[in-house]
Amino acid sequence: MSGSVNKVILVGNLGKDPEARNSQNGGKIVSFSVATSDVWNDKSSGERRERTEWHRVVIFNERLADVAERFLRKGRKVYLEGSLQTRKWTGQDGQERFTTEVIIDRFRGELTLLDSRNGGDEGGQSRSADPGYGQRGQAASSSVGYDRSLDRRSGWNDRSLDDEIPF
Repeated sequence: MSGSVNKVILVGNLGKDPEARNSQNGGKIVSFSVATSDVWNDKSSGERRERTEWHRVVIFNERLADVAERFLRKGRKVYLEGSLQTRKWTGQDGQERFTTEVIIDRFRGELTLLDSRNGGDEGGQSRSADPGYGQRGQAASSSVGYDRSLDRRSGWNDRSLDDEIPF
C-alpha cells in the first residue's frame, strides 16, 4: 500500500493537570491523559454500563504546549487530533515495555478546549499545529479565541452566506 493514514481524534476529559518538561534540545513537551467513555444499556440486565479508556497524549508543538500548560486542567473537556505512536524501552527490571501515545507534533494536530470553567473567558481556546495559524504579519499569541463581535463590526453575518448557496 503506497499511502496510509495515522490520525486520531478524541473528545474527552483530562485525568489530571498537564505535566510540562523540556526536551534535550530545549523545546517544551507537555503530556497528559484523556479519558473517553462508552455508555450502553446491558441487554440481559437492563443496567446502564460504562467503559472508560485512558489515552496518553504528548504535545511536541511549542505553541500548543504553551496553550495546554496554560489552560488545561483536570476535568476539562478537550477535542484533539494527533497520530498514534508506540514506544519501546527496557525497564529497570530488564523487561521490555511498550506504550502507545497520541502525539501532537510540530506540523500536525489540533487542540481545542470544549468547556469553560472561569466565566467563559477561557473556553474555546485552540491552536492548530500549522506554524502560520493565526498570524497576520506578526507572531501569533499563545492563546487564540474567536470574537464574534468582529463580525458584527465588519457588517458580516452568517445570513449573508445563505443568499450565495445554490441549494
